[in-house]
Amino acid sequence: MTHDEHQLAGAYLSRVIEGPSRPLQEHLAQGRSLEELAQAVKNREEWLGPELLRQTASRWDWDRAGEDLDEAERHGFRLLSAQSKEWPEEQFTVAFGYAATGLSSRPRTYREDAVRPHALWVKGQSLRTLTQQALAVVGTRALSAYGAEATRMIVRDMIQHQWTIVSGGALGADAVAHRCAVEAGAATIAVAACGPGVNYPAAHAELFRSIAERGALVSEYPPLLRPARHRFLTRNRLVAALSQGTVVVEAAWRSGALSTLTWAQAFGRVAMAVPGPVTSVASLGCHDKIRRGDAQLVTSGADIRSLLSTLGGLDVDQQYELQFAPDEVQRLSPAELKVFDALSEHKGTETEALASEAGLPLALTVHALMTLQQRGLCRREGITWRRIRHSGAAA
Repeated sequence: MTHDEHQLAGAYLSRVIEGPSRPLQEHLAQGRSLEELAQAVKNREEWLGPELLRQTASRWDWDRAGEDLDEAERHGFRLLSAQSKEWPEEQFTVAFGYAATGLSSRPRTYREDAVRPHALWVKGQSLRTLTQQALAVVGTRALSAYGAEATRMIVRDMIQHQWTIVSGGALGADAVAHRCAVEAGAATIAVAACGPGVNYPAAHAELFRSIAERGALVSEYPPLLRPARHRFLTRNRLVAALSQGTVVVEAAWRSGALSTLTWAQAFGRVAMAVPGPVTSVASLGCHDKIRRGDAQLVTSGADIRSLLSTLGGLDVDQQYELQFAPDEVQRLSPAELKVFDALSEHKGTETEALASEAGLPLALTVHALMTLQQRGLCRREGITWRRIRHSGAAA
């Protein structure tokens, strides 16, 4: 089958550079194309820099891009890059843009790996469309009856309000969340820690087929690549980045699901956790995150929507009370509107002061600021932020 040079370059780099690559992203940000970079890697050109040459040293001659694209197509997958119309640019700009500010208090490992993917393999519907309103639901593989019921309750509520459910396709909480969405005919996204053509766990093969009908299967890894522990941890960053918020429904002290929650914090996303019985070790991780202030306590879909939902769902009377005409400001979530109102057109305000004025956690404040900046409603001036005059804004 014939493939264009851009696809071949993306597939080659997906195979040769596994997972996130900061030096590769730096070259892309400077205007280099995937085609240029792929050819330079093959030629071992020095301008790539020592780090990227090191990252590709053991695999640069693994040029099976055509075979990988053919294999992916046999399994119904297509390759996306940042030039694709389906690329979830808005979500990645907010998530990785926040990580780039250096304001995250997360461990250095998370900051260093907070890098966009250079390609994604996708089966199903448009990833850009699906992630416009998405919630990550994660939790332990050893899910209790309580955890399963909490998961179903939250997912049912959120899909009734047209939220896409994002998870990792694993046993336990992931599977319950995906199945609940599929059974209701709603959209859900499964982000895999293996490549197209590999069903992991194998017992979920039929579930994955159902997910792709209305939602999507997503992988950062090339076809037929098997899962590995480090790939699950790297996968978790995409689960968090593709969602406006992450909720952990049940997690023990060292549960891997807490990694996704930490990624949500690293990206300035809303991090949430469901409390469990005080006698249950299965909820120790959730309780610890809540106690430390690393997660908002939520017990229902309504709690989650109060943190995430946009104003677009308000009725006519409520719109009138806002005292501005329907415009860009109307699209803001309640948290974003609080931050917008705390900004001044006349002077810059530091992030901590804005968080205090808005009455919001620092991470949520910065997340809101990144969204406001992207929508042209504020700008960053050194360590301060200033509102940009907008015709629909209150004086």
